[in-house]
Amino acid sequence: MDMFIIRGGRPLTGEVTVSGSKNAALPVMAAALSANGTCRLRNVPDLADVRTLSTLLSELGTSVMREESGELVITTEDASRCVAEYEQVRRMRASICVLGPLLGRRGRACVSLPGGCNIGHRPIDLHLKGLAALGANIRVERGYVVAEADRLRGTNVYLGGPFGSTVTGTCNVMSAAVFAEGTTTIEAAACEPEVVDLGEFLISMGAHITGLGTPFLKIQGVERLEGTEHTIIPDRIEAATLMMAAAITSGDVTLHGVRVDHMTAVVEKLREIGVIINVDGQLVRVRSERPLRSTDCIALPYPGIPTDVQAQLTSLLATVDGISIVTDKIFPDRFMHVSELLRMGASIRREGNNAIVSHTSRLSGASVMASDLRASAALVLAALAADGESVVRRIYHLDRGYEHLETKLQQLGGEVRRVRDEPQNVPTSLQPIEDDTGPNIQRPHFTRSIAVRRATSDESSAS
Repeated sequence: MDMFIIRGGRPLTGEVTVSGSKNAALPVMAAALSANGTCRLRNVPDLADVRTLSTLLSELGTSVMREESGELVITTEDASRCVAEYEQVRRMRASICVLGPLLGRRGRACVSLPGGCNIGHRPIDLHLKGLAALGANIRVERGYVVAEADRLRGTNVYLGGPFGSTVTGTCNVMSAAVFAEGTTTIEAAACEPEVVDLGEFLISMGAHITGLGTPFLKIQGVERLEGTEHTIIPDRIEAATLMMAAAITSGDVTLHGVRVDHMTAVVEKLREIGVIINVDGQLVRVRSERPLRSTDCIALPYPGIPTDVQAQLTSLLATVDGISIVTDKIFPDRFMHVSELLRMGASIRREGNNAIVSHTSRLSGASVMASDLRASAALVLAALAADGESVVRRIYHLDRGYEHLETKLQQLGGEVRRVRDEPQNVPTSLQPIEDDTGPNIQRPHFTRSIAVRRATSDESSAS
């Protein structure tokens, strides 16, 4: 297992290119199961999640190869396999994306209930409701979803849930409905760019879909889909993370390959707190000069601020003047990064699905542990701004969604090293020491211990 050692306090400067979107690539890869022939996908990031899904697709009878050009080539060789085993699905929640394509193309799907990041309750009941409305016979047994249908039938499907529309559920229902007899309308469909990207991929294979980017989709079923070529959209979450890395370090960073039209809410929120952002097509320059201003922000379905940048925003706002309130209305329990930010000297109080973030004069290097993908990014941002060295453990979470992040940060002048998580690799300043209070006490690196203890107590009572 690897960890990052980060020495903070250096402004990030330079240029870097944003990778393809993980959240778009995974459902598109899954939908390649629907094709007769070969699909060639460009701009697919080299991520742990992509490799996990590649293995799963191979087990489902496809050949998945990454060429020297970086293109991913997916060809179905055995369309009789319909079982997505627990061993692969448990490693990544997005594996559930194979459910719709398998059911629509092969008439049967047996998919293990998913695993993934621990960010709160994420049921798939809306997925199953939508597929059942299309005429699938669905049951759950021994930890697997079993869905069967001789031929799906077009119908009206409503996908609204208590926290908004379901992105992955929309992908699953849309991927199945393209094979349904007649016309399917999906109401309260997710509008995220990643859903639009999947829809455009399906259209390039021969599907008939209208309304992409709106809550109302209309799908006319077809008999078959053909292989195609497709370029994955840039990753708006990675772009936002790098923009905030520039802001939190008072840097000057130019990003290439950004779809700013996919991240309007984030850009406007960063401008609101004082970050200078200049846009020229897909070229974005981000500059930050202190002091920045506090703000309130709410994570909402697209086109709102994504829940996937809530943790990174929390880290950034911990370093700005004033008091900010961060609310997550998508995953109300997605605040596991808060306790680790407290270890670095942040002043944050949890109240339900809100984090009350007060200004911290300085963050201090510490040993911290990532709990999920975006929490790990938040800790990296905090470490880049902190005094001294930090250790960020469990970065296998980070590797699921960021392509060579340490290399990109190094390219911008960040002092980030990937090493094995072994005691001898921990910086001396962070190793346990002995003093007259007893053995193996790690000396704190900040003086705000009273405030930190009070915030920790509040966090415990809130959870």
